[in-house]
Amino acid sequence: MKTVGLPNTDERAGHRAGTASSAAPAASGEGHTRAAIVQLLLEEGPITATAIGARLELTPAGVRRHLDALIDSGQARASRSAPWQQKGRGRPAKQYQLTAAGRGRLGHAYDDLAGAAIRQLGEIGGDKAITEFARKRARTIVAGIEPVQEHTQADTEAKAEEIAEAFTDAGFAATTRKVGTGVQICQHHCPVSHVAEEFPQLCQAELEAFRELLGTHVQRLATIANGDCACTTHVPLMVLTPGEAHAEPNKASPSAVAQPATVGTNDSGRSAE
Repeated sequence: MKTVGLPNTDERAGHRAGTASSAAPAASGEGHTRAAIVQLLLEEGPITATAIGARLELTPAGVRRHLDALIDSGQARASRSAPWQQKGRGRPAKQYQLTAAGRGRLGHAYDDLAGAAIRQLGEIGGDKAITEFARKRARTIVAGIEPVQEHTQADTEAKAEEIAEAFTDAGFAATTRKVGTGVQICQHHCPVSHVAEEFPQLCQAELEAFRELLGTHVQRLATIANGDCACTTHVPLMVLTPGEAHAEPNKASPSAVAQPATVGTNDSGRSAE
């Protein structure tokens, strides 16, 4: 996963004096700090204020000031950690993530043009043409990745990471995380989400590409196009029998569905922990 960091600035920007970040770009000021926090919310959200402060070497007050501003503008939201995420005793810490409006500010270039082009393609060639276009697009993203050769946990997990890296290069800010008996591919941003809302073939084609490369029945748990905070795909790290691999997807176990899109948002959203 790519790291995000900032160099030291004064206390007005929320940084601790006398500290340094090895991953810090040459940038300073409130705008750069806010952008770094937004990037962490995008790539690692839901994430606690404490974790943000540790990653960016910010004071708690500095982190909360930026989070409150993002929440007030509708770009971020907060919720209490789920019980399985809680470490130690006490009240669960709040976790923060970008809203759809927050992700929208990151840019959805040429959405209108892309939507119009795909609609025209559908008028000319029907749904089959749209499906084929979506499949070619997905295959282009993962071009050069060979299907997994041996269905061991290590090989499958490594292949999932390779797929995530390819999607990150395509602008999806993708990561992997080990969850229960599987691994999840999480796409924290979707540069075509607004178009995918109208044309779900784009999402389906990505899932087909995952299945072809991983050689197993992966399951899509959430999508940004459906209003979730990330596109999350569960990949089992076990060898499935032919019958299991082609069976109708079962409901995932509690450990398998522990992913960003399931976090509730019943809190007011202010950053006091």
